[in-house]
Parts: sequence; C-alpha cells; structure tokens
Amino acid sequence: MQENSLFLGRLRGPVKIAMIVFCAITVALYVLLVGQRIFLEESYGMFEMIRPGGKPLVQLTLVVFGIALLFASLFLSDSKGAIETPPDGFFDLVTVVLGRLAMIMTAFIVLVMFYEVVSRYVFSKPTLWANELSLWIACFVFLFAGLYAMQQRSHIRIYIIYDLMPWWMQKTSDCISVLLIVGFTFALVWGGYTDAENRFLRMETFGTAWDPPIPGIVKPALLIIIVLVCIQAVSNLIADWNKEPEVHTPADEIDEEEIENIRRTLEGKN
Repeated sequence: MQENSLFLGRLRGPVKIAMIVFCAITVALYVLLVGQRIFLEESYGMFEMIRPGGKPLVQLTLVVFGIALLFASLFLSDSKGAIETPPDGFFDLVTVVLGRLAMIMTAFIVLVMFYEVVSRYVFSKPTLWANELSLWIACFVFLFAGLYAMQQRSHIRIYIIYDLMPWWMQKTSDCISVLLIVGFTFALVWGGYTDAENRFLRMETFGTAWDPPIPGIVKPALLIIIVLVCIQAVSNLIADWNKEPEVHTPADEIDEEEIENIRRTLEGKN
C-alpha cells in the first residue's frame, strides 16, 4: 500500500482509519439530530446548521464533519489518477487536496439535489434550503476546480504555434502568461478587497427563506482562491523551467486506461 503512496507513506493507514472514524461519528451525530427532530420538541434543522451559536451539538457536528472532510481529502490525494500530473512540492499537494475536496463536494451536490427531488415529488414537501446549499457548495467546487486545473496544466492552451517556437521563445511566452495572471490577480484583489471585507464582516446573507451567508463567504473566498491560482501558476513556471520541451499531439488527451475499461465492459456484455 505504501508503494502507491504519493506523500503520506506510513501515515496512509492512520489517515484512512481517522477518515473512517470521523465519517462514522458524523453519521452518528446526524442520526442523533434527526432523532431529536422526530421525537423531541427542541430540535435542530438546516436553519440552525448555519447559525450554530449556543448549540453545542450542532457545533460538534460541524467540527467533526469538517475533520472528516479533511482526512478524506488527504487520503484520496495520496493516489494518482491515470492521466493526472503528480504533485511536485508542498503547494502542489495543497492544491491536489483542495481538488479532491472539490470532487467530494460534487458528490454532496448530487445528494442534496436527490434529497430535494424525493422530498418535492414523492412526499410533496419541498425544502427551503436545497437550492441555496447546492449553489453554495458549487461555488467552492468551481473555485477549487480552477486551482486544481492550474496545477494539472489543464486550462485551454493552443499548442499549434507554441510547439514551433524555440526553447527560449517558449519560456518567454510562459513568463508573459504568468505575468498576465499576476496582473489580473493584483487588479482583482486591489479592486475587490474592500467589498469582500465589508461583506465578510457583516456576514452578508442571500436574502432567501433559509438566508445563508453566501455573499459574505464566497466573495472573500474568490479573492483567496485567485491568489492561490496565481501562486500555483508561478509554481508551475518554476517547476517546468528546466524540463525538456514537450511535443503535443491529439493522443495526449486519450485516457488509455479508460478506453481499456470501456472495452472490457463491452466484451463482458457480449
């Protein structure tokens, strides 16, 4: 198991155990909250989950859930996909962990929407929070996915002219690209910092029945993530500086492992 580990090594086992334990505790606390809502007058729902002040059980649930997500992201980050660029350095590891968190959050969006569909069309009891919660999670999925795509060098690039350039011209082009990213980041932070700070300090809400503080959290997060994207771009430039020039072909985008899995599936059906 340790041979397949990217960075955890001997800690892979303990991290997996911690992930399972905290996930189990989270499920147990959720069942307890549901039981309180069914059998007790004093109960906590989604309204209280975003207003946990003075509610120790809700606070404990949120803390344990956050720790479970952390360990799950760490554990899933310790393996590399078939066409995935392996992390190179501490900042790459941070980006990959956030990328795995985005993948987990995508699954949560599916669960939230499934719950809403069942509640609305089976029990005729639509929720007041499913749309806002899925939107809230999706905001962070897009932000983390952009950072992860930068680490993976997966943003759209046109290689037709780039591959014809000599080495020094390619590096000049890379430097110009990174400088443009740095300039955009500086302008965005310079122009948006005050507004983001004000929204965060007053914890601006969404103005709906559930009224989550989406603007108060997402706007500062946007600035933070764009700074991380900028740092990742600089990190990529440094990491790739002494690498041999790559020749890009359409075959680079083919996932041979996925094609093999599809072939086996089709052969199994026949």
